[in-house]
Amino acid sequence: MLEQSPMPVLDIPSLRDKVSPAEWQARVNLAACYRLIALYGMSDMIANHISARVPGEEGAFLINAYGLLYEEITASSLIKIDVKGNILLKPDFGELNYGVNRAGFVIHGAIHEASHEIDCVIHTHTWPGMAVSSLECGLLPMNQTAMRFLKIGYHDYAGVVLDTAMQAKLVEDLGSNNALILRNHGLLTVGKTIAEAFNAMHRLELSCRAQLAALACNAKIIQVPQHVLEETYMNYQPQTRRPYGVMEWPALLRRLDRIDPSFRN
Repeated sequence: MLEQSPMPVLDIPSLRDKVSPAEWQARVNLAACYRLIALYGMSDMIANHISARVPGEEGAFLINAYGLLYEEITASSLIKIDVKGNILLKPDFGELNYGVNRAGFVIHGAIHEASHEIDCVIHTHTWPGMAVSSLECGLLPMNQTAMRFLKIGYHDYAGVVLDTAMQAKLVEDLGSNNALILRNHGLLTVGKTIAEAFNAMHRLELSCRAQLAALACNAKIIQVPQHVLEETYMNYQPQTRRPYGVMEWPALLRRLDRIDPSFRN
């Protein structure tokens, strides 16, 4: 029987000694978020982006290299750029010489520049998210999880997000929400922490999947009274509960460590 060859992996030199301890921890958590998005079926090959603010560096954030699968992302493979798209620190990718996807800089740079409270931005192109984004009704509050997003924002499609002129409208449509549906496009969530943003995206994705499953039954949907919707929505807001992600993030990291701890490299 032939021996199976080991799966090829990228050999990217560690950046741990070239960044601050705070930045390194942010890199580890962001790499974990990429792996989790892939693990939960929300990645789109090398497309889409997750970004995280660099602690202590005004206007700097971390983002994926355009060319890596989410399951390949490590702490050292992330590129540090500023809100104008300038590269501040780039890993050694050898002959591959990966860079940053412009759409990632335009979307994420806009939000990081507009709100210093937001540490993480996640954007996805999942089939449930794209499907709901294409429905005129948008996301329906037909179950408890979806009620968390009762006041979700919407951003009308105006082409591939490559022009910085699109940034102001994107920020305006997000407003003070932690989630935004990009019409005919996909989903976006933000958070004061990486864990918080991932929690929001996981729940938003579940809401979209549940809606499509229910609508596919071609049966009457039970309508929840508006006052109950409002009360449920308020139960999910920051002023009424602990921050999202606090409890589940350590457990999620343990899961990743059991599967493949290379995200920490």
